[in-house]
Amino acid sequence: MNDENSSNIFFKWVKFHSDSKKNNTDIEVIKIIENDNLDPNEITDTISPKLIEVLQTLSPKGFELICKRLLREHGFENVVVTGGSHDGGIDGYGTLEFNPFVSMKVLFQCKRYKGTVSRSQVGDFRNAMIGRAEKGIIITTGIFSEDAKREASRDGAPPIELIDGKKLVLLFESIELGVKPRTVFDVDLSFFEQFK
Repeated sequence: MNDENSSNIFFKWVKFHSDSKKNNTDIEVIKIIENDNLDPNEITDTISPKLIEVLQTLSPKGFELICKRLLREHGFENVVVTGGSHDGGIDGYGTLEFNPFVSMKVLFQCKRYKGTVSRSQVGDFRNAMIGRAEKGIIITTGIFSEDAKREASRDGAPPIELIDGKKLVLLFESIELGVKPRTVFDVDLSFFEQFK
């Protein structure tokens, strides 16, 4: 489906919703689907914004705050956002408790990107965290270069976890944070064979 088709579907869907509020009927959507030979699931997928796109529209501070919430929901404690223009490359920190005897301070950096996080950016973050924490996390809506991935796991250096856009979406979905699950039903054609 190209951008023009997506746009047409979107505007038809908007018109349907405004009309259905007046008429309170679902007949129109069936006509739209039949006339354009469209899959109803495809229409919903086209109209619903993708989580990664929504995250990329947040302000830098808003993205830091949603990352704080995500870390808290995944078991981090005492999560603090320190971000600002003088944050030294550290946007925040938190504590991950393994058991009552062992916990670890973790620093994090949030990068609301559409592009690629480079090796030098991972290196700069590591330099900023040395002596301040045992572990670091870089969270981005973009991707990491292969060199950045190698830098994050370099021997003899504090390890850095890399959370790219795909993994970030999975982390939101796993706890249903800011997303709603949707059930889609496919027709079981074999079931209807007995009624032919």
